[in-house]
Amino acid sequence: MRYGLVIWTGLLLIVLAASCQSDEQVEFARYYSGGSTLYITHCQNCHGEKGEGLQALIPPLTDATYLKNNRSSLACYVKNGLKGKITVAGRNFEGEMPAATDLSPIEIAKVLTYVTNSFGNKAGVLNLQHVQADLEKCR
Repeated sequence: MRYGLVIWTGLLLIVLAASCQSDEQVEFARYYSGGSTLYITHCQNCHGEKGEGLQALIPPLTDATYLKNNRSSLACYVKNGLKGKITVAGRNFEGEMPAATDLSPIEIAKVLTYVTNSFGNKAGVLNLQHVQADLEKCR
């Protein structure tokens, strides 16, 4: 009986230890899950369920290189929209992405964390402080 109690206590401790997350993991999960909902509401209609875009009209969100190279501009693109020619995944796109003026900086941070960590991308958290600093630099 005592041996069984020791085993169950040990298993419980292992499960509890495995379920503990660091502050960074908790922050990522909070941003990512909130961003998923925002993406569905504000972005999915154009960029697609899997970030695939729309043929030659709307660029995909699957190009990790583009997202990485433009990381400090992404918040501005979301907040102010984007007009003109861009090249994503080796393809040219020219059009207009509407501004998301109804999104707060924290919502922009969440949706960007979702986008930059979905569709094959793995960029980590774009937190509120990062997005606010980027928004201050928008032209």
